[in-house]
Amino acid sequence: MNRFTVFSLLLVVALGTAVAPGATWKQDPAHSQVKFTVQHLVVGEVAGSFKEFDVTLMQTEADFSGSTLEATIKTASIDTENEGRDKHLRSDDFLNAVKYPLMTFKSTSFEKTGENTYKITGDLTIRDVTKQVVLDAKYSGQVTDPGGNQKVGFRAAVSINRFDFGVKWNKSIDTGGMVAGDIIDIVLQMEMQKQM
Repeated sequence: MNRFTVFSLLLVVALGTAVAPGATWKQDPAHSQVKFTVQHLVVGEVAGSFKEFDVTLMQTEADFSGSTLEATIKTASIDTENEGRDKHLRSDDFLNAVKYPLMTFKSTSFEKTGENTYKITGDLTIRDVTKQVVLDAKYSGQVTDPGGNQKVGFRAAVSINRFDFGVKWNKSIDTGGMVAGDIIDIVLQMEMQKQM
């Protein structure tokens, strides 16, 4: 085998391990999180996460522009490390996890805005109410793990008003303001694996 043939084979292998269009990526559950924070009693903050979710990224271009992102989150999997509060959040005062077991997001555009930044516009559905939202996303790169799996990292953030999605519960406090804030900050921290 001559040098040119060896070089050609190495080039093909190298290109084959690069991020290629037409790929489908799924979250690695052990290294991905869906987190949120909300103001509490005006002066504090409650943080939580959803433990069960499914996120799929369908890549169409090498730079991820024009891709499609879909996410499904099980509302009953909400976890704020407080059993009583979690039970309340699953009730009809908030998510009504029995009647509305899923929150969903489906992108309608995936726009590259910088070297590693994107705006992902899409439809977010909570309690059967659908609103258009825009996620600010950052691409953190690609690696191959010790098992030979190709991984990419994305962090996407959005702030929503819970009242826009039919979550109306609230109580006022004596000093003014409310027990729970109206704005929910949501972050998807995704380590995604290429599907074969």
